[in-house]
Amino acid sequence: MLIAADKFKGSLTAVQVAEHVTAGLRRVMPDLRVAALPVADGGDGTVDAAVAAGFERREAAVTGPLGNSVTASYALRDGTAVVEMAEASGLRHLPTGVFAPLTATTYGTGELLLAALDAGARTVVLGVGGSATNDGGAGMLAALGARLLDEDGDPVSHGGGPLRELAEADLSGLDPRLAGTEIVLASDVDNPLTGPKGAAAVYGPQKGASDEDVATLDTALAHFATVLERSLGPRAAEHALAPGAGAAGGVGFGALAGLGAAFRPGIEVMLDVLGFAPALERAGLVITGEGSLDQQTLHGKAPAGVAAAARARRKRVVAVCGRLALRPADLAAAGIEGAYALTDLEPDPAVCMAQAGPLLERLAERLATERLR
Repeated sequence: MLIAADKFKGSLTAVQVAEHVTAGLRRVMPDLRVAALPVADGGDGTVDAAVAAGFERREAAVTGPLGNSVTASYALRDGTAVVEMAEASGLRHLPTGVFAPLTATTYGTGELLLAALDAGARTVVLGVGGSATNDGGAGMLAALGARLLDEDGDPVSHGGGPLRELAEADLSGLDPRLAGTEIVLASDVDNPLTGPKGAAAVYGPQKGASDEDVATLDTALAHFATVLERSLGPRAAEHALAPGAGAAGGVGFGALAGLGAAFRPGIEVMLDVLGFAPALERAGLVITGEGSLDQQTLHGKAPAGVAAAARARRKRVVAVCGRLALRPADLAAAGIEGAYALTDLEPDPAVCMAQAGPLLERLAERLATERLR
């Protein structure tokens, strides 16, 4: 049995999901052999998943999205670092109810990348998601040595809004180690930088942006791309339109255009990094899942990636979740033969959130009775 599930956001980490599912399964089948490989798609929980798979957790003091110092983790093993943007620049670092859509910075993400380079990383998986920022990765590039200047030759202020004042982008001072480092942009979204499907329009409101803020940010990010095009050439404009450029407030664009990163769907990258293929070989049944199985799941989320990889090796897959909003036909098309939801046991979502662990164990007992006996 292989448990390869993502977190239940707001209730359980991916590691805790695996622990509770294992406990429930073994109540029914005490001798069942169970392997746990917590997974993530590049967003929140990515570092935790890497650590659970044997990476070493490292910490660094970096600049948070509001400019204050925060402690951020990354994971390291054999020259490969897993850097989770949300650790440095995520919504988790904002006080409850406080947003800064125009001024939040990715500077700390750049500092976290520097820490990984200092630790000897020569391959970096940059997982993006859960960000508080909308600055196109400008802060990240500045931390790595880029000079982003206004008409007076002064550095532009932090955040996406001030990018309207950008007059010159000099990337010649980027840390030279970047040239010899493979950087993989791991994301579960494929939005371009700007426009109706861009970073500001789609994700800005989630970060507190008003309609006016969204318009300001979209204009500022478009201007940022134009200035980078003058510095880097036509490829900057191409990167602004590329899948993943709009990820995490446009940090995808900064990584693609400024750092030469390669975009890959986050779950595909993480399955490779975590060693999913050899774990899958030994499995008779795979249990995947996340907090809500819905239409978003089918577009690059962890359970869909796990199911696709398992189906390619003719492995059976079932899912556990907090809430199920997919039809049986949708599940089957994704390669999932059945799903078990906490709301099957407890219809009140608030109770499901509060008692997710015990409920998940009961759900795993039901799964074992129906699928394994």
